Amino acid sequence: MATEATSNATTQTEAAIRAHVSDNFASTISDLERLVRIPSVSWPSFNHEHLQRSSADIAEMLREIGIFDEVDVRRAPLDVQPEGATETQYGQPAVVARREPRNGRPTVLLYAHHDVQPPGKDEDWDSPAFEPTERNGRLYGRGAADDKAGVMAHIGAIRALVDTAKSEGRELDLGIALFIEGEEEWASQSFGSFLRENRELLAADAIIVADSGNWDSETPALTVALRGAVAFNLRVETLAHASHSGMFGGSVPDAMMATVRLLDTLWDADGAVAVEGLTEAEIASPPYDEARLREESGLLPGVTPIGRGEILSRIWAKPSVSITGIDAPNIANASNTLIPSTLVRISARIAPGQDPDAAYDAIKRHLEARAPYGAKLTFEDAGLGQAFLVDTSGWAVAEVRQAMADAWDKAPVDMGVGGSIPFIAELVSEFPEAQILVTGVEDPDGRAHSPNESLHIESFRKSVLTEALFLARLDTREG
Repeated sequence: MATEATSNATTQTEAAIRAHVSDNFASTISDLERLVRIPSVSWPSFNHEHLQRSSADIAEMLREIGIFDEVDVRRAPLDVQPEGATETQYGQPAVVARREPRNGRPTVLLYAHHDVQPPGKDEDWDSPAFEPTERNGRLYGRGAADDKAGVMAHIGAIRALVDTAKSEGRELDLGIALFIEGEEEWASQSFGSFLRENRELLAADAIIVADSGNWDSETPALTVALRGAVAFNLRVETLAHASHSGMFGGSVPDAMMATVRLLDTLWDADGAVAVEGLTEAEIASPPYDEARLREESGLLPGVTPIGRGEILSRIWAKPSVSITGIDAPNIANASNTLIPSTLVRISARIAPGQDPDAAYDAIKRHLEARAPYGAKLTFEDAGLGQAFLVDTSGWAVAEVRQAMADAWDKAPVDMGVGGSIPFIAELVSEFPEAQILVTGVEDPDGRAHSPNESLHIESFRKSVLTEALFLARLDTREG
C-alpha cells in the first residue's frame, strides 16, 4: 500500500508540474523577452553595463523564488592575466545561487550563460536583434535561443518544482545550485578561476549544461559528444614594405598570394582536412541525408558538400578547418600594391579524444612545412579547447533521458555536436565525480550566432517541462 501511495503521489506531483509549466508558460516567455531586450554582449568593444543589468535581473528572479540559501552576482580574475597589467583583471559578472540538500538527496548544478554574440548588421535581421519578435511559432532575437532560453529553462523548471511543492504543503529536499555565466561568448576567460573560488557553492552530484540543442523541433536530444577547438591567428609576411604591383608584380610574391596558396594545402580536393596528425573518432550516428544537410545549413543549389564518409561523422567525429577572418586591405581601399603581410584567423575543430595541444602542433607543422616562397609565418593568439565525450552509464543520464521522453512524448536521440564547449573539461577537472549532462533548447533552424537567431517556442516549453520533471524525480531520489 505504501508503494502504491507513493506512486500515486508521484503521479499527482508530475501532473501538477505539467500544469504549472503550461499555465505559467506565458510568464516564462515574457521574462525571456525581457532578457533578450538587454544587449548583453561580452566582447571587449561593447558596453558591459548591459551584462551587469542582465545578471542583476536574473539574480532578482532567483531571489523571488525564495528557496535559495544564497544568491549573488560575482566576478573572478581572468585565468590568464594580460601581459603588462598593473592590477588584477576580472571577468564578466556571473550569477550564482545555492540551496543545500536535505534528507540525503543529491544536488544538481544548472549552468547557462546570459551573454550573447554581437548582433551583426541591422539590415541582415528581419526584425531588430534586441526586440524579441514572435513569428510562425518562433521567437526571434539575439540570445532568444543561445543562451537566454537556457537561463529561463532553469528558472521556469525551478518555479514549477517549488510552486508544486508549496501547493502540496511540503518542503523540497533536492539541493540546487546555479551558475549563470557572463562571458561564454568571449571564451569564458575567468571560468577556471571562478570554479576554484566558488567550488563549495557549485559542488554537485549532477551538472546540467543547457547550452546545446535538440535533434529537431519535435525530437529531444542529449548531447554526448563535442568536438574540441583550436583557433589562432596566422601572420604571413613576404615583403618589408608595400610595392607597386605593376613595377614588381610577377617577380616577387606578395603576402596574399602566399596566403592563398598556403591555406589551400589544408584540404584535399574533396574538402576533407589534409593535415597529418589530426585524428578521427568512432561515434554512432542516426540517419541524416544530404537533403537535410542542405536544408539546415543553407547550402546553395549546385554547391556540393565537402568531406568523406557519413555526413554526421564529418561533423561529429572528424576534424574541420575554417578560415573565419582575414585582415588585408578591403576593396574600398585596394590600390595597385603588392601586400606585404596578411593576418588570418584559422578555426579548427578536432575530434573527441584528441588533445588540442597535439592538434595545434600538427597544424603548425603542416603550415610551416608548406610556406610558399619561404614566406615568414608567425602564430598568434591561440585558443585551445578540449573535446568532450559523455559517460552515458550513470543514473543521471537515465533520468534525463526518461524525462525527455515523458515531456516530448518521443524517445530522445543521443547526438554529437560539431561545435565546442571547452569549459566542460574544467567542470570535469574541478568536479570529477559529477555526472555532466549537456542539454539545450536550440534546434537546426535556430541560427545561433547568426542574424535572425530564433527559438522554437513549443520546443522550449517541452525543454522547461523536461527539466522540471528531472528535478522533481531527483527530489525523491535517495543518495
